[in-house]
Amino acid sequence: MLAGVSVEWYTRLEQGRAKGVSEEVLFGVAKALQLDQTERDHLFSLAHALGPGTRRRSSAGEVPTARPNLHVLLETITGGAAIMLSEYGDVLGANAIGRALYADMFAVPGPLNMPKFIFLDPAARTLHPDWEEVADTVIALLRAAAGRNPFARSLTDLVGELCIRSDYFRTGWATQNVHPLTTGHKRFHHKHVGDLNLDYEYLNVADGQGIFILTYFAKQGTPAHDGLQLLAAAAQLAQR
Repeated sequence: MLAGVSVEWYTRLEQGRAKGVSEEVLFGVAKALQLDQTERDHLFSLAHALGPGTRRRSSAGEVPTARPNLHVLLETITGGAAIMLSEYGDVLGANAIGRALYADMFAVPGPLNMPKFIFLDPAARTLHPDWEEVADTVIALLRAAAGRNPFARSLTDLVGELCIRSDYFRTGWATQNVHPLTTGHKRFHHKHVGDLNLDYEYLNVADGQGIFILTYFAKQGTPAHDGLQLLAAAAQLAQR
């Protein structure tokens, strides 16, 4: 009643059988469910996925190739950690402090993926004292990405592997929560420099490829800033 649609039509919508649903209906449902902007965008993405020809886009959403200038940009960030990621958490590059901060992840041979590190590597729970909060955020980001491109092979493979190998991920994935990652604060416990209380920004590169730059930083004069400088010095020594 609040959405202004019939029970039959709403049932079809919930079951994924409402092809060609109008924006007016979607706005009505979003308003009735009191969805925030991120949840509303997710609803529209899911409805769009019901459209004709969507399944033919199964190859979309694969690991993007970052422009060379983006790698140069990462290395110019010398006061904080910077890691370049695909929307599915594939690691596309990092600066020296980023590699030092996530040293355990970068020590793994082969292609790197942040969600796999978070859920499958025990070192992630040591690095992130608030591990469950971090894990829930990763699940929500992947769920939102699935709404934008539900037939991407790389995403379905990733979700399938994590559901099989991580009970926490499998349970969290079933909740279907979505929320954005933009800016905030995160605690780390690094094996070499101890506790770090860092601010972060999650920046979307406006090139349509689904590339993001995750940066961690701290104000000068704080213990966290000193810890980052120690990581930077250690990274420089390692490169010599």
